[in-house]
Amino acid sequence: MHPVRLVTYNVRYFGHGTRGLASTSTAMERIANALATLDPLADVICLQEVETLSLRSNLVHPTLNGETQLERLMGMLHSALHRAGKRDTYEAYYFPAHAYKVSLTPIYTTGLAVIAKRGFEVSHHNAGQPHDITYRRIHPVKRLKQTRICAHLRVVHRSGVDLDIFNTHLSLPTTLSREFWLEPRRMGWGPNQLEEAKNVIRFVQQEKRSDRWVLVGDFNALPGSPVYRTLRDAGCADAFAAHHAWDDETLVRWPTAGFMNMRMHLDHVFSGNSLRWLHFDGTHKFGQKNGAFRGLSDHVPIVGTFTLP
Repeated sequence: MHPVRLVTYNVRYFGHGTRGLASTSTAMERIANALATLDPLADVICLQEVETLSLRSNLVHPTLNGETQLERLMGMLHSALHRAGKRDTYEAYYFPAHAYKVSLTPIYTTGLAVIAKRGFEVSHHNAGQPHDITYRRIHPVKRLKQTRICAHLRVVHRSGVDLDIFNTHLSLPTTLSREFWLEPRRMGWGPNQLEEAKNVIRFVQQEKRSDRWVLVGDFNALPGSPVYRTLRDAGCADAFAAHHAWDDETLVRWPTAGFMNMRMHLDHVFSGNSLRWLHFDGTHKFGQKNGAFRGLSDHVPIVGTFTLP
């Protein structure tokens, strides 16, 4: 049995202190330090809300020599590991989703990232052309709808066993639907979200090589919502819920994200049935006072360890 530690984390463009308006070096360094203090270290880190180069990513924290946001993070992470006396190194893959621009320089960009320990051999990825899962039919100006994607990375463990990793970030529920105004909980009830979830399911089913797979990310969907139920009904096992033997209502009361006074469980770890989840040590509620990731983003990471058969 081969243990693998995985992290999924919406980092809010490393700009939580500016409410997501601009990336700051302090926010990025604090996140890098928090990841470096994990013991044991994560083998795979899946990030949501990561930029490339834009006005937002450079406004407060100017780039050096054209470095992307992910390249800066990796420099900080490896420096933090070195200071901690850890020799581990990582390789990062960026998956671009969308760019808003009125000139040659984008105002802001959106994307996902997957960071894997160098001990893993990456046999396949779709970083050059991430899979588009966006549902645009409801949006009044389709070309302005923010593109949503599903990143895919296949890694081979040193034991020779492979693992398919899927990372995604679904849209918020559209305000143009009845569900948005009639359903009090809203998150995960949007018809646009439901179509994106179905697109993700089709992509996972098409690309996975075996039952050794994980699907993680910010789904903007509460446990028990139509989006969540659709994923579960399609064979996506909620590893966090199963490990704790929690029902949907218990999960709803365990927040992974916060906005103003609201606390929501929006981030999920789904997987195939071949993976045996050992624990979720290092995971804490959003807002938990002694949490290692408290105050670093409007989300907290889910940190889980499983074994490869």
